[in-house]
Amino acid sequence: MPKFQGVDYYNTDDLLSEDEILVRNTIREFVDENVVPIIEKHYRAGTFPLDLVPKMAELGLFGSTLPSKYGGAELNNVAYGLMMQELERGDSGVRSFASVQSGLVMYPIFTFGSDEQKDRWLPKLASGKAIGCFGLTEPDYGSNPGGMKTTAKKVKDGYVLNGAKMWITNGTLADVAVVWAKLDGEIKGFLVEKGMKGFEAPEMTGKHSLRASVTSELVFQDCLIPEENILPKSGGLKSPLMCLSQARYGIAWGAIGSAMACYDTALNYAKSRIQFDKPIAAFQLTQDKLVHMLTEITKAQLLCLQLGRLKDKGKARFTQISLAKRNNVYHALEIARSAREILGANGILDEYPVMRHSANLESVKTYEGTHEMHTLILGEDITGIGAFS
Repeated sequence: MPKFQGVDYYNTDDLLSEDEILVRNTIREFVDENVVPIIEKHYRAGTFPLDLVPKMAELGLFGSTLPSKYGGAELNNVAYGLMMQELERGDSGVRSFASVQSGLVMYPIFTFGSDEQKDRWLPKLASGKAIGCFGLTEPDYGSNPGGMKTTAKKVKDGYVLNGAKMWITNGTLADVAVVWAKLDGEIKGFLVEKGMKGFEAPEMTGKHSLRASVTSELVFQDCLIPEENILPKSGGLKSPLMCLSQARYGIAWGAIGSAMACYDTALNYAKSRIQFDKPIAAFQLTQDKLVHMLTEITKAQLLCLQLGRLKDKGKARFTQISLAKRNNVYHALEIARSAREILGANGILDEYPVMRHSANLESVKTYEGTHEMHTLILGEDITGIGAFS
């Protein structure tokens, strides 16, 4: 199989540092050698390739922007984004694993946790010796997380949690869950550990999307957690939303990876597939599709690069992250569908990655804020008028 060469019509590599390019190329090679050859098998079986976790940890894919004292690689946000881009070129489920571990588990422990919690969990999570998950979404509350029903009650020995979370990536695998619950009406974060009495994490099955990813339910029935497992610096809905901004940033980059994989597949196929005595790339309608794909990938690359630079300067606003997530996933899904059209009947075969990326992106478009919710986030920002309800 030929190595992936990338898609860079506007010479955006010239805007990257040598270190950023090195990081990108290292993960690109990892994906080519370790993810692409095995991912279809796992997708068919509905399993996550757990044997990738130690290799991903070795490459610094978990908590890569965090300090080295906690096992982080101290990379900038552009390098982190490029990592997510390449992982999702392999599969959205593999990128989701890394996004959750980094943005939704290590980030809140680092930001809202005590020194003891950081010392205990972050090195384990960075090394892949522990797996984490993030529990915010509930069966009845997705786009409206503030309506959550999961509660925490202070008792003599700590806190008692009751409630349920749904659509939790890594839930069944996780050694620790960052769980959000209402304590006396205020949203607080808690660290719930695997094996704690009253805590179960059954895997959800029957998915047509993100099949190479573990999706779970978290159930708490009088689950007693010790006093030291509350995230002391968390408070209010702002805390979990800060975590979602981290995850959404990685998704915006990841979607470019899916789009590049589909475009590259469609372009190579179109140049070699002969119909009416010439390659289908010679037909105007095919060229129109390919040009549209390339244009949207190029725009997405420029969007993410500037967003990453803003983030590294501490200037990125959550609304700007919403714009990138909304735009890039929307067009990546559009590109996947166009690629399937170019491949014709072959497009549904797992010999090609297109249908898998298309199915995965249906979930990516919905999670971490639906397309519609990001529209309303941006609408409120530019008009000053909230239209959520």
